[in-house]
Amino acid sequence: MPQIHLQEIKHNSQLRIALTFEKNDQFIALLKSNFRDARWSQTHKCWHIENNNQALKTLLSIFKGVAYVDYRSLSIRPEKTKAVIKNERTLTEENSLKIEQFKKYLLSKRYSTRTIKVYTESLRTFLLFYSKNTSEITNDDIIHFNNAYILEKKLSQSYQNQVVNAIKLFTKVIEGNKLQPELIHRPRAEKKLPNVLSMREVKMIIDACSNQKHKMMLSLVYGCGLRRGELLNLTPHAIQSDRNLIIIRQSKGKKDRVVPISDHMIELLRNYYKFYRPKIWLFEGQTPGIKYSEASLQKVLKIAVHKAKIQKPVTLHWLRHS
Repeated sequence: MPQIHLQEIKHNSQLRIALTFEKNDQFIALLKSNFRDARWSQTHKCWHIENNNQALKTLLSIFKGVAYVDYRSLSIRPEKTKAVIKNERTLTEENSLKIEQFKKYLLSKRYSTRTIKVYTESLRTFLLFYSKNTSEITNDDIIHFNNAYILEKKLSQSYQNQVVNAIKLFTKVIEGNKLQPELIHRPRAEKKLPNVLSMREVKMIIDACSNQKHKMMLSLVYGCGLRRGELLNLTPHAIQSDRNLIIIRQSKGKKDRVVPISDHMIELLRNYYKFYRPKIWLFEGQTPGIKYSEASLQKVLKIAVHKAKIQKPVTLHWLRHS
């Protein structure tokens, strides 16, 4: 599940809650639609909102099931809101059982943990919107949900597709294909070029890392086009230096893939291995045998970009596509 990290910053002499996350149109839309004062800080390279308990409660509520919100760095703490509890109770017992049945089906088909979470939460949101049993839902309800909820809240096209996909699969396996979500209009596919960095910018970012491990991780993401999860799941045995290859197991879509690696990168990896001697994972945290965390990797990049004085919202995805 994507992560959002919260911390307190000073903006125009005011204490604000800063949100750090990889660029995500759905997250930005949720912030804009729920916080009138949500602003982007060019100085801090993050979105920020007012700093109070109510804002934190709202934040946790709108991102529930969508992202993991880490608020440990804040001085304030959330309290359970009656509105959220009341909203959860509008789900009928029959629908709760059907969502659980749907989840078991996804588990039996070995869908990824993230897909199961996204599909069940999307379905839950849809059923909470209507507060009626699935047997009473029609195609018109799905169209109305798209217009009255997704478009009204200015949620992303990808989220809209996720909801339709979840309902389509649910009605097929649980309701016996009673509905026909395939007749629902889907958003036209966007054709966007990936954000990329110049060779000079990449060099500045990597050179900004004084830590050998940090420099090695960012170098692999860039040099081998690795995804974040692929990098952190690497083991020393995955590097086949005699064949100039990296064997990546169970990547996106639970597929294995092979990635070429240069002699120069292999030499850097040898030096790294001799110094750190990882136990299980190629990149481990402070505790031996424990995988390096996604949050720490994101922080490494953020600090490097800041040190390199690059005024762009650089993400690991940018680095990979470069």
